[in-house]
Amino acid sequence: MDFTSNKNNVILNSLAEGVVTVDKDFKITFFNEAAERITGFEKEKVIGKYCKNVFKSEFCFSDCPIANVLQNGKNVYDVDTLIQCYNANPLSIRLNAAILKDEDNKPIGGVISFRDVTIFKKIESFLENDSLFMGMIGTTKEIKEIFKLVEEISSSDVPVFIHGETGTGKELIANAVQALSKRKDKNFVKVNCSVIPQNLIASELFGHVKGAFTDAHKDRMGRFEYADKGTIFLDEIGELPLQMQPQLLRVIENGSFERLGETITRNVDVRIISATNLNIEEVIKKEKFRRDLYYRLNVVPIELPPLRNRKEDIPFLANHFIKKYSIVYQKKVECIDEDALELLINWNWPGNVRELENVIEYALIKTKREGSLCICCLPTKIRDSIKCKRKDNGTKNIFEKNNTQLIELLNENKWNKTKVAEILGIDRTTLWRKLKSIGIN
Repeated sequence: MDFTSNKNNVILNSLAEGVVTVDKDFKITFFNEAAERITGFEKEKVIGKYCKNVFKSEFCFSDCPIANVLQNGKNVYDVDTLIQCYNANPLSIRLNAAILKDEDNKPIGGVISFRDVTIFKKIESFLENDSLFMGMIGTTKEIKEIFKLVEEISSSDVPVFIHGETGTGKELIANAVQALSKRKDKNFVKVNCSVIPQNLIASELFGHVKGAFTDAHKDRMGRFEYADKGTIFLDEIGELPLQMQPQLLRVIENGSFERLGETITRNVDVRIISATNLNIEEVIKKEKFRRDLYYRLNVVPIELPPLRNRKEDIPFLANHFIKKYSIVYQKKVECIDEDALELLINWNWPGNVRELENVIEYALIKTKREGSLCICCLPTKIRDSIKCKRKDNGTKNIFEKNNTQLIELLNENKWNKTKVAEILGIDRTTLWRKLKSIGIN
């Protein structure tokens, strides 16, 4: 590929990812606009220089991705490292590296594409340091007992059955069980039984051979086979078709199955974690789920309480999500006002923790202020007709006393007077009269 042609320059400069090419001597031959923006280096000042002298990454002197791809011919994907930027601050990036070849398919150097992942690294660090247990927040007795149980079964391979309403964190518990288990370094396969069409569920779980059905053009490994020696998470297990349940029961009992359309018996060693939001006893009574299968899956039951039954955790969860999304949206918000928190505590939370997280993210997106979240940032369904005290104080002062801040507020909202009036807690006509009084029509 000729990186010097105008057409290719236009294409590569339109990318959001940084793109850098080097020759066989590791001198930089191309530097796109995104690379300039991300690193702060000017293209004219780095072209022709050795890339290690520019980026000074830990890989440059010990395990260079370009050197590796030139040596073994295999491309490199999603490698995380730090590079030096123009302002001398290190930057977290995620890069891909590939061999650059000429028209005769001969290696002439390498190409690296990269993106800034600083925010994601901050989120990862925050989640590691701020969480009480494996990414989960909980202080109530019930939740702490669940955390303790997950630790207690870490040395066992017994099946785990997680029950809880939608949004209570069933997948997080499954992740914790797997992460603390003896199989944590093996494959962890997740299957949502409710979204796979019934005519494909057998193929998805156990695989098929070529010709087993119309679209079976080649042999295919199933999820259980892929999870061999590891763990499989069967989410929404209550939705599993009745005709599939004997096959699942057989795998649990003796670890054997056949691919669809095949007579060869295969064996696997898989630890099973299952979850549902259904009342499984009611499903069994309706003869839509086998009782013997339930007993096999329910060796270690975990019952997750709904958020309305653990309201003591709401302040901790709310502040956890505030910190998380303040990083995501780069806003200086540290907490939530007491009256807004009271509304959250009194809300019924039909969507549980997931709904609370969505509400906090919505509030972070909506707020224009620093410091803390107020009532006016919450969704209408939660705050209803309750007025925001901060509107009556801070923003009202802007309206009544500080014309400069009022104009700034209008500029921030692109002179959308309806939106600004809503932020100020006044009628649009009142705002119009105010603007007219200071000479703005």
